[in-house]
Amino acid sequence: MKTFIDTHNRFKVFYIFFVVIILTAANFCQASQIIDDLVPQAQRAVLEGLESSDARLRANAIEVVSTTQKMVFLPKIATFLDDPVMPVRFAAAVALGDTKYKKAEKQLAELLNDTDLNVRIAAAYGLCKMGRMRYLSVIEKAAKVEDQTVVANAAWLLGKLKSEKSLALLYSLKDNKDSSDKVAFNSVEAIARIGDEKIYPRIWTMLISAYAEDRYMGINAMAAFGGSKGANAILSVLDDSVLEIRLAAAQQLGTLGDFSGRIIVLEYLSGASRQEKFVEERCNILAALAIGQIGTEKLIEYLPKLLKNNSLAVRLAAAQSVFILAGAS
Repeated sequence: MKTFIDTHNRFKVFYIFFVVIILTAANFCQASQIIDDLVPQAQRAVLEGLESSDARLRANAIEVVSTTQKMVFLPKIATFLDDPVMPVRFAAAVALGDTKYKKAEKQLAELLNDTDLNVRIAAAYGLCKMGRMRYLSVIEKAAKVEDQTVVANAAWLLGKLKSEKSLALLYSLKDNKDSSDKVAFNSVEAIARIGDEKIYPRIWTMLISAYAEDRYMGINAMAAFGGSKGANAILSVLDDSVLEIRLAAAQQLGTLGDFSGRIIVLEYLSGASRQEKFVEERCNILAALAIGQIGTEKLIEYLPKLLKNNSLAVRLAAAQSVFILAGAS
């Protein structure tokens, strides 16, 4: 009798396990189908952004292409090296470097003569990413000029290049009393991205700042620092009083492979946790970006709605998540 009961119990356990596997597979297939169906919409959103009369949206669309390595858009991105607006030329040069689009190498070299120093250092960055590291000196030299926008951009690019030889320069920028807040933050994030452990206490002070903007920047810097140490620090602000901070923390944790913030994103998207109207677009962008990093079936179900949002900036964020979840191609 006991043998029969044991066998029956083992069968029940196996049956339950089998059902769970089947349901999980079904949910996964459903989520994958949603993503596949959304790819054309995501592509249309990016094209709309690239063709926008708003320079900020053109730059945003370029960043989506760069982040997701959507190579099909790169010939179009190369045309923006001649864009009349500096931030667009800057974004295009960075994107072509990040994607190592060798066909644009000659154009990037020509862009070293651009009238704007910001664009020249972006071109130097692009060439460095293609293996021509002698242009690192162009960026380091620009980090010593008086124009704080140029210096902030130079610090950011040095961090993206993970140039250890630039650490002393970045620390000097961080500690310079004449540096703007943007220069100081970009320097901290750059040092974190390079992986210098000594910057960790400085980032931690940003996370516990009384100012939400400092905490937001601290989250990004801690994500750049990465690893379990970075993730554990970001976990401490998942219960922040400001919704934007919570969503930013959830999104950046996702980039580190920690999905602890999924409930926060789901609560926001389901309407259980709303914010003032004037920051709703920003929250929608952060939530849309978080979906691509976390990728659970429940969150993916909100992508179709986000891709139809009235704000093109939100649609671009949703498109980025679609591409990430669909895989680069």
